[in-house]
Amino acid sequence: MYTIDIETRSDKDISKCGVYAYTDTPYFDILLFAYSIDGQPVQVVDTANGEEIPENVLAAFADETIIKRAFNCNFERVCLSKYLRENDPQYFQSYSISEDTVGDYLSPENWHCSMIHARTLGLPSSLAEVGKVLGIEQQKMTEGKALIKFFCTPYDTIDGVPQFHNPKDYPEKWEIFKAYNKRDVEAELEIDRKLSRFPVPDFIWQEFYLDQEINDRGILVDMQLADKAISLDAEAKEELTVEMKRLTGVENPNSVYQLLDWLETQGYKSDSLGKAQVQELIKTAKEPVKSVLEMRLQLSKSSVKKYQAMKIAKCEDKRVRGMFSFYGASRTGRFCSNIIQIQNLPQNHLPDLTEARELVKYGSFEDIQMLYDDVPDTLSQLIRTAFIPRQGMKFIVADFSAIEARVIAWLAGEEWRMKAFANGEDIYCASASKMFGVPVVKHGENGHLRQKGKVAELACGYGGSVGAMKAMGADSLGLSDAELKQIVTDWREASPHITELWWAVDRAVKKAIKEKTSTETHGLKFSYEAGFLFIELPSGRRLAYAKPRIGENQFSGESVTYMGINAQKKWNRLESYGPKFVENCTQGIARDLLMYSMQTLSHCFIVAHVHDEMIIEASKDMSLEKICQQMARTPKWAEGLILRADGYECEYYKKD
Repeated sequence: MYTIDIETRSDKDISKCGVYAYTDTPYFDILLFAYSIDGQPVQVVDTANGEEIPENVLAAFADETIIKRAFNCNFERVCLSKYLRENDPQYFQSYSISEDTVGDYLSPENWHCSMIHARTLGLPSSLAEVGKVLGIEQQKMTEGKALIKFFCTPYDTIDGVPQFHNPKDYPEKWEIFKAYNKRDVEAELEIDRKLSRFPVPDFIWQEFYLDQEINDRGILVDMQLADKAISLDAEAKEELTVEMKRLTGVENPNSVYQLLDWLETQGYKSDSLGKAQVQELIKTAKEPVKSVLEMRLQLSKSSVKKYQAMKIAKCEDKRVRGMFSFYGASRTGRFCSNIIQIQNLPQNHLPDLTEARELVKYGSFEDIQMLYDDVPDTLSQLIRTAFIPRQGMKFIVADFSAIEARVIAWLAGEEWRMKAFANGEDIYCASASKMFGVPVVKHGENGHLRQKGKVAELACGYGGSVGAMKAMGADSLGLSDAELKQIVTDWREASPHITELWWAVDRAVKKAIKEKTSTETHGLKFSYEAGFLFIELPSGRRLAYAKPRIGENQFSGESVTYMGINAQKKWNRLESYGPKFVENCTQGIARDLLMYSMQTLSHCFIVAHVHDEMIIEASKDMSLEKICQQMARTPKWAEGLILRADGYECEYYKKD
């Protein structure tokens, strides 16, 4: 096994563009290459000063039987691919994703990632943080950050050419940088040794390889649309700023403090100009305050930043790569997105999407303003459409229908729900009918109850009560807290097996931690092993919770706590209980089902996936129906689970 760490330079900011665009520049280079073979002493190759990577190491990159390991190995693999392509074209042998492979990268097969290993155990995603958590002796050197800035980023640009510090001019700094590079490999070796007690199963590495292929492949961006949207947004915001300045007399109407002061002079006091607060003020505001607040909402739209991210992250072939982070949500194993954050794109509601899209690409600001009063909102709604298939191809977009509701019903054995899914019923109507004891038909008999059923379904599945109901839009129902509480009660009484699942899981978790033993319930297996709580899902994949304890909650009752990444992305002690663990399990199983579908459809040209949705760049004759049929198939471990996938075809990505 080869454990590797490299130091590189580029004129691009990797934190903004990702590793693929970072390497896609003539100014990219590998400066240092540190490696260890089978845990032997670390060797450092000073490529910046002419040293060459040994032949046996180069041969290992092309040998898919040899394990190559690194922390965030996608970085090493992509950087080495570019380095080899530029420095030894005869060496490089591209691997085949499909007949339509785009890009030449070293095969991900038998690259193991220490970062992914840490994530599978619920640990942090940075080398330094993992080292701290595990208490390893070989910590990252603190000097590294400053040295990376000194040697790896340009200190100036002259006639368009980035200028980098030459290692030969700073020998003392360079020797420290080499020591830093060596230390990282030593730290990785120690981390790998500590984690080796719980190796990553081979089937998860196979999932990771597919993830890497999809990241390598990327998705094409309509840069004509993106560039025009950026310029139109600038025009729109300049015009709005001028008009707000005229109406308010404020020197800088984009300043929150200046605008808050102006609002107070108009008799409207507020502590914030957040979206929710501004929308609330608009309800009672009179002119000119109402117009100013409406313009404030338009100015505050940050969605156009997605277009800017596309421009920064695109490679030379106008494809954006590396948008998906495998095991990004360590408590469930779900994917996260990078760079453009494709998982939280604004929805599109424009009835004439194609016409609006063409007008933005080829029209003037005046044309767009005449037809679409809110230009920033129009540009925001068109962001999805900037993702396009290659010429002569189409997108097939398919996703699971009500996947979490189906999974939790299957886990709990809630038969009436499973029958409703089997019969193709609307789950919101079915739930409302069960709760209120009357037939509920969408747009028909007792149709007004469907919204109550919908809010209850979205809020109550994981133990939510009145607060969760309000977070899911219950305020629009015009009901009192007492009435909302009754709906929660009705939902729980209508779904007794789900409520039993919550507390059965709660008991199983506590038993495993208290007695440091193994137990199971509802097809889930719980165990305490060497300071970890593990929950094994039906797929065989395990969720991990570090350093679990039994503590006391705010109501003086028993609670479970464990160490994990909190909302502020800090390593901290977190509290959980039965319904929350059920949520983790349900979402984890939904993730496994998507992964199963992606693997069975891996022969297709998958370019992206969003939550429970898959985007395939397909030939014109590929069948949408067959794709949906394949997605609806269940793996052997999910016998009895009823899945359904729906989809559509499009010439650009959109929300149907």
